[in-house]
Amino acid sequence: MIDGKLSLSLTCDKLLINQQLACCQSYSGIPQHGKNVLLYSNKQTQQKPLVLTGHHDDITAMTFGKKSSPIILCSASSDYIIIWDIEACQKRRQEGKLAAGTVIGTLLGKVVHLSFCFFDERVAACSGTTLHVLSSKRQEVIHKLKGHLGPLTSAEFCPWNTNILVSTSEDRTFKVWDLKTGGVFYQSFVLSGSPLLSVLFLEREQHLITGSTDGQVWCFSFNDDVKCHLVKKMDLQKMEKRHGERQETVSHQGGVAEQSVIDKVEISKPVITMASCEQFPGIHFSQEINNSWLCIGSSNGLYVVELATSELLTVLYFKDNPTLNINMVGSWSIPAVSESMVVLVSSLFNPHAVLIDLCLSDLKKTGVGDGGFSVFPSSPLLLESPLNAELKRKESSHPKKKGGLKEKPLVFHSKVKSSGYTTKPRMTMFSPQTNTQKKTPIKKSHKLLDFLQSNYPEDSAAPTEQRIELNIANKQVSCLQYSGDGKQILCGLGDRTVLLYNSSLTGSPTAFIGHDKPVSSVSWSLCRQWWLSAAEDLSLRIWTKSSSEPALIMGDTTFSKPIRGAQFYYMDKFLLLTSGPSVYMYLYNIDITHDDIKRYKQRSVIKLASCLTPSASDITALSAVNEFHSYIVLVCCSDRSIQVLDMNKGAVGSVLPDSHSRAIHSITQNKGSTFTSQAPESYNVFLTSAITDGVKMWDLRTMRCVRRYENHVNRCHPCSSAISPCGRFIASGSEDNCAYVYDIRSSTYLHKLQRHSDTVLSVAFNPATPELLTGTLDGKLRLYQSCKAFPLSHDTSTAVHCVSNMTA
Repeated sequence: MIDGKLSLSLTCDKLLINQQLACCQSYSGIPQHGKNVLLYSNKQTQQKPLVLTGHHDDITAMTFGKKSSPIILCSASSDYIIIWDIEACQKRRQEGKLAAGTVIGTLLGKVVHLSFCFFDERVAACSGTTLHVLSSKRQEVIHKLKGHLGPLTSAEFCPWNTNILVSTSEDRTFKVWDLKTGGVFYQSFVLSGSPLLSVLFLEREQHLITGSTDGQVWCFSFNDDVKCHLVKKMDLQKMEKRHGERQETVSHQGGVAEQSVIDKVEISKPVITMASCEQFPGIHFSQEINNSWLCIGSSNGLYVVELATSELLTVLYFKDNPTLNINMVGSWSIPAVSESMVVLVSSLFNPHAVLIDLCLSDLKKTGVGDGGFSVFPSSPLLLESPLNAELKRKESSHPKKKGGLKEKPLVFHSKVKSSGYTTKPRMTMFSPQTNTQKKTPIKKSHKLLDFLQSNYPEDSAAPTEQRIELNIANKQVSCLQYSGDGKQILCGLGDRTVLLYNSSLTGSPTAFIGHDKPVSSVSWSLCRQWWLSAAEDLSLRIWTKSSSEPALIMGDTTFSKPIRGAQFYYMDKFLLLTSGPSVYMYLYNIDITHDDIKRYKQRSVIKLASCLTPSASDITALSAVNEFHSYIVLVCCSDRSIQVLDMNKGAVGSVLPDSHSRAIHSITQNKGSTFTSQAPESYNVFLTSAITDGVKMWDLRTMRCVRRYENHVNRCHPCSSAISPCGRFIASGSEDNCAYVYDIRSSTYLHKLQRHSDTVLSVAFNPATPELLTGTLDGKLRLYQSCKAFPLSHDTSTAVHCVSNMTA
């Protein structure tokens, strides 16, 4: 939790309920006797307040301007709307004169909310169902906007486009106004059963956030085309409950019992006001980039939410701070958020207001686990490490002779004519050259040149243009994987078949049949000479290109539960698979020779090197890096936890409990490609997917969720996700017959690949070229390509470095 320090305590002459208060970094203002404004200095709280007089009716709303110099204040009542220049008012007070302001509006009715534009040139005033746009320099009504069916509650100017204004209303909708024409750009649907109270713009990500009286928060993308797309929806009460459960898991200290009491008592958590720390570029929270904190002022405290992950970081409960003398909040005023900030709060039940100093820089982002892990080894192998295991070769079946005599070839005696030893050797006088010598060095140089020219284009856009659609079967495409060179594709189907395609999806595929139940996973070896398939029939098979029969079979007698994940590991040295609660690591030797007489006998050898049971729960997903030596294996369990296994020690390194609201069905690591290069830190990023809980991106070094993607629909099917070889894009399947492509640095989707015939279950990026392959529930493949450059202000490694350093 964060602690609030009482800076100033004010006694009012009336209750300040649902009334807009004014607060900035330098000053705080509250009404006095209803008609005057008391202006206090936040830095010199003992100084006598400045009194601003001029209203004849009770003041209902106040706000400071957005610019730091000069500081101006706008106050509104039913008779006047007045602009006050604070510096000029202080000079008049020193001269013994009364402070004077400029009237910019008269008789506009009861104003409930005021807002300045970014340059303090215009003021938006909400009165009833009418939104007035006034000039801050003179008495002039620029626009009079009507259209809401209920009273207005708030309005904000767009910071990057001053001609855009957004208003919220009790009719449970918001409207986007065009101030050039006075018309409506966009009108939202009815978001909730409760009125909308507040609205906020995020300039860096160009998002629009609005909150309601029942604690619901919606985040919309707000691009140049002013088409609002829902990015995420958050529930303040649910986030608070998850935060309490996480704190209870991490620490069993005194705050746990109190949190349980909070959960039992249902308290309304209206989103009274919001503020974001990203509005100030000078703030550095652990060097986070493109990652915002959202401060939400509610009735019982101040909530700090991380927008990238939709997780609650901390809460300032007023009932836990008896010195503040506030149990329930009547009004909030949160100025620009910084590491050291002030907030002005009024009480709901007594005429009391306080100014609180907060320090958010003390809020450190630490992981639940021990942290400090990396996919790259930081120490040599231990002598007793399971990774040191070796498969002993079989000895020769021929017995060695005594005395160390070598075996000699059988020869015939020279007297035997049929042996040919008595004939004289023929002499060859001339031998014509029948085959010309090929220029092999030139060919090799051409191959090398082609390889160098086929590097993955780092400036390419996301693959979104459909090139091929192929109907392969009537069964679901359960898994897809490209070979390391991007030339071949493995496709596991629900009809027990594995199909081998070329990357262009042309020609007839090679079918590999042998499983008795649907195929659950496929994996290429690093050498691309063989691959494996695992199915629901409790078996695993390794196949080669030269034969339609498997070179190695692990039957249903080996495991008692289905294999949920299988792959090659440690640069093809091991077979890594999971069944039930255990992770198995096998040494193997592939022998593709056959005995014509004993064809049923398997010549390939397999031996168990290690078996690790991290928990009593069944493992639902597994992932490890095979492209280079790595000790780390990631597993997801049915108890919703993520576990990091250190195979060098043969033990569990870290456990992250309750990572999703449901059991994870897919885990994907950023493994890069041989055709592109990324920053070393980017390989510590991995994705997890769970039904109804979207896709989360994690950082292995801190075991923290750094971003969340939830635009796609995933309610019942195990839709997979993938990371592009350049590390800039994320693709995810969806149940709305679409595939979504995200920018890894933003929670908003870039492209929505529509018009699939059924649910998109599987997605895979080509490691060599910008291509995306999707597979659907009804057995269809689609290949998307990129044909234009993607403008970047920095290189690929920097883009991924931004994400991987979110919690550094």
